[in-house]
Amino acid sequence: MEQKQYIEIEQRLGAHNYKPLDVVLARGEGVWVWDVDGKKYLDCLSAYSAVNQGHCHPKIMKTLMEQVRKLTLTSRAFRNDQLALFYRELCEMTNSHKVLPMNSGAEAVETAIKTVRKWGYQVKGVPEDQAEIIVCENNFHGRTITIVGFSTDENSRKGFGPFTPGFKIIAYGDAKALEAAVTPNTVGFLTEPIQGEAGVIIPPEGYLKEARNICDRNNIVLILDEIQTGLGRTGKLLAEEHDGIEADLTLIGKALSGGFYPISAVLSNTEVMSVLQPGEHGSTFGGNPLACAIGRTALKVLVEEGMIENAAQMGAYFLEGLKQIKDPKIKEVRGKGLLIGLEFYPDVGGARRYCEALMEQGLLCKETHDNIIRFAPPLIITQDTIDWALERIEAIVRG
Repeated sequence: MEQKQYIEIEQRLGAHNYKPLDVVLARGEGVWVWDVDGKKYLDCLSAYSAVNQGHCHPKIMKTLMEQVRKLTLTSRAFRNDQLALFYRELCEMTNSHKVLPMNSGAEAVETAIKTVRKWGYQVKGVPEDQAEIIVCENNFHGRTITIVGFSTDENSRKGFGPFTPGFKIIAYGDAKALEAAVTPNTVGFLTEPIQGEAGVIIPPEGYLKEARNICDRNNIVLILDEIQTGLGRTGKLLAEEHDGIEADLTLIGKALSGGFYPISAVLSNTEVMSVLQPGEHGSTFGGNPLACAIGRTALKVLVEEGMIENAAQMGAYFLEGLKQIKDPKIKEVRGKGLLIGLEFYPDVGGARRYCEALMEQGLLCKETHDNIIRFAPPLIITQDTIDWALERIEAIVRG
């Protein structure tokens, strides 16, 4: 079939809850993808950082093929031979005490909310049903009813109420606002080290360290959503490392499978995670042997193939190259590692037209919050490929 036929069927039969670019992809390898007509594109979105390791990484693929022939699912009613090894390797790599595996990023966020509330009642002594969790403006933590209830994005919220109570929203990157919002019933502070969906918003230097101190002083659980920023994206295994801190709960997902399978996890210290008892939380597919085997290899290749270091080096190179595009339409270029945002002034008329023009030139990226393009290629990208991309980006922006 031709691309227009795929698009017509999708529009006719599918829910219209996405607005993708009109390209129908059929194959991927490394940083490149091909459409159904055979045209080649550089992927500068990486499935929102789910394919940090590159498309169809051969070692992860080999693990998937081997495991799928042996055992895919047992549920947690029984044990399997991959779960313990997944726990051990993930804890050693991230300095965590406990792991709770789930499937999607939103499930990991919901897990953290449930866990920290129970900790608040059992350990901190907050009165039943009075727990408060502080979150930030312009956050993105998923699409469930509870999560969109504490979003400030009207498109995410409108028409979906009533919402789950127990959340207090403050300005992002403002440590004083965090301190002022704390009450005796505050059990957790949930935030992103960098707000990706909001347009690669980077907080002030030292913000996370001060947030860590505020949480320590007030006996509050610090929850960092690293589903997009984690696993090498910012040039560190976890973005929290840039500030030299450790969260009490760290949420990871996306690249935990290298794009092969939905996997997420809540990384925790022992005190917080220990409040959960059998029957109180779980998932049929969470911790399944296929997911664990894939996750183990996805983590190994990140380290063994130097992808995290490459993200730091190539990210700095890409960022500097974008900053050299001097054009009055550009408001700001910002980023850390290979998570980069290019923001236009509002009167430019939106960033989507630039994404569409770049698609025609063989580069795929996506607008966010109308005026921002997010560039987040796989962590294996080379300098020559970045030069190729910069040439096209500059031509389109200046055009």
